[in-house]
Amino acid sequence: MEKLLERFLRYVKIDTESVPGVEQIPSTKKQFDLANLLVEELKEIGLEEVTIDENCYVMATLPSNVDKEVPTIGFVAHVDTTPDLTGKNVNPQVWENYDGEDIVLNKEKGIVLSTEEFPEIKQYVGQTIVTTDGTTLLGADDKAGVAEIMTAMDYLVKNPEIKHGKIRICFTPDEEVGKGADLFDVDKFGAEWAYTMDGGPMGEFEYENFNAAYAEVTFRGQNVHPGTAKGKMVNSMNIAAKFATKFPDSETPETTEKYEGFYHLLTMTGSVEESKLQYIIRDHDRTIFEARKDHMKALVGTFRNEYGMNSVELNMVDQYYNMKEKVEPNMHIVDLALDAMKALDIEPDVKAIRGGTDGARLSFMGLPCPNIFAGGHNMHARYEYVPVPTMKAATKVIVKIAELVATK
Repeated sequence: MEKLLERFLRYVKIDTESVPGVEQIPSTKKQFDLANLLVEELKEIGLEEVTIDENCYVMATLPSNVDKEVPTIGFVAHVDTTPDLTGKNVNPQVWENYDGEDIVLNKEKGIVLSTEEFPEIKQYVGQTIVTTDGTTLLGADDKAGVAEIMTAMDYLVKNPEIKHGKIRICFTPDEEVGKGADLFDVDKFGAEWAYTMDGGPMGEFEYENFNAAYAEVTFRGQNVHPGTAKGKMVNSMNIAAKFATKFPDSETPETTEKYEGFYHLLTMTGSVEESKLQYIIRDHDRTIFEARKDHMKALVGTFRNEYGMNSVELNMVDQYYNMKEKVEPNMHIVDLALDAMKALDIEPDVKAIRGGTDGARLSFMGLPCPNIFAGGHNMHARYEYVPVPTMKAATKVIVKIAELVATK
């Protein structure tokens, strides 16, 4: 596994930032730069059926080396990075034997990874840590996962004494803009179940996530000269502002945690004649999730009654659902991953995702797909970092899962 860090450092230097609101997949052609490199590397390490399609989905097969029927399993990671912060000109920094103090990421710009602000980094004293230079994100989400899968496959090829069944891998585009599973060919992938390598710290394992919806509320007013506006002007911004106050202060992202759901006002734009509010609605419980959507609809109805039927328009769509619904009937795939961690003396940290993954969508497409830790901290930010030992541990978990599937 000596090439793990080298692979990761090479991958993060390739700009693969995705862009929201683009119909085509991938949303940026530069995602092919990494995907094509991965295709060649997969061939070099000896995998078979290596393909890349016109939408930047890379698939490959590690054939079984056992003489009995065992389930075909898969591992999935995404090549794109978030548009929240630039992924161009990433300059990773490797800190060996971390001393537990603040890390000056960029002396010239005064950017410091502070132990006061991010105290969890102190648990990695003595370890090798990879950070940014403070001007970009790092891209451990999810190039750590890509490097771990690639390294695990390389290791299994080079160590045929480790028995395993057929393994399928896929590297997807556009996960960060919510489209990573849109064109995923589950039938072509051909696995009974899979795992995304897209989680956070050591031991993290997730098979629950939010149910998610997006809502755009449009308010229409009427503009006249303010000097003669009495009884004539209808200011859509004022209506929108009143609407935004109708949700509980205790049910926002900044006031909730764990299994608590929320309404999140993403953007506000407006003029007298037209204003828009964009929301995301989240809850782990499907019944409460539906009730949240119903509350939004009822509120729109109330405002229509008050301001006119054409004054308020709601466009609401479901984005993804809680994978628990599809994973629970297949709990052996959860037990298998947890057994693999325990066999490696890794303490599992089972939690619910306060978000979503490709695995959530794939689970509802017929491919149950929990999420395993990849090692990153502070994702989507200039303070992103990843401890190398955690990446090595994640790689070993992949290998151990493959081994357990073939030997149980």
